[in-house]
Amino acid sequence: MFSFTTKLYPVTDVRISGLSHAEQVAQFSAGGATLIQLREKHLSPRELYREAEEALRVAHARGARLMINDRVDIALALQVDGVHLGQDDLSPSVARSRLGEGAVIGFSTHNVEQAQAAANMPIDYIAIGPIFATATKADPDPVLGLDGVRRVRDVIGGIPLVAIGGITVQNAANVISAGADAVAVIRALLKDPTQIQERTMELQTHL
Repeated sequence: MFSFTTKLYPVTDVRISGLSHAEQVAQFSAGGATLIQLREKHLSPRELYREAEEALRVAHARGARLMINDRVDIALALQVDGVHLGQDDLSPSVARSRLGEGAVIGFSTHNVEQAQAAANMPIDYIAIGPIFATATKADPDPVLGLDGVRRVRDVIGGIPLVAIGGITVQNAANVISAGADAVAVIRALLKDPTQIQERTMELQTHL
């Protein structure tokens, strides 16, 4: 069964950091991250393939696993470690049939009902968010708060749970205490590209 080896799950973002995905992966892994998600909404498929190929090379050279956001086709082509799917992406069942049992599949949910439905899907972890207000998404879903994390934990049983949205050094430990197994973090790690490794290490000390 899949489990998180660390409680921090960093997510790349070129627009926030100004760095390539591979450069971000290098900094995250240097800070101790072992599972990293490549999130990219703006590149062409060909450009994304090249970026993901280099990011995967860096991740594996440093002993980290790489997840691709949304793109099952690129995940399959590159044989990355897994894929993270949203509500409007390819279904987890189809993704599982294409990627095989060895791939890690995560699935985003935004309320208790979605999380409860996801618990019956062929996935390895459920993501829930936003927990707090976030500027990363242009049109975020309603904020769930710590009570939302607790409610989701109650309905999904022992399935690994990732919380995302507005998570910082100041509130990350509370999110874990509310029932999350890991926290996915973007802006708090990337807002100063010269401090990514240090921020990754610092946040982990609070979990």
